[in-house]
Amino acid sequence: MSTIEKPVVHSDPDIMSGTTVFVGTRVPFQTLIDYLEAGQPLSEFLEDFPTVSKEQAVAALEQAKEALLARARPA
Repeated sequence: MSTIEKPVVHSDPDIMSGTTVFVGTRVPFQTLIDYLEAGQPLSEFLEDFPTVSKEQAVAALEQAKEALLARARPA
C-alpha cells in the first residue's frame, strides 16, 4: 500500500491539453522519464526544471513503481 498521501502528478484538460504534469507546474512527468532513460541523473532534471522539487520527483517515481508492481501481481 502506498505511503504517499496526495498525488504529485495529474492530468487536467486545461493544462497542456491533458498531459500528465507535476502538480503546480507545467512540467510533464514524461520529461523526467526521458531524462532517466537517457542516463541523465535526477539532479540534472531538477536543475533544468526548478519548479519540480526533489520530493515530487521521487514520489512520482515511487507511485509509478507501485502502479507497475500492482499490475504485475497475479489477481
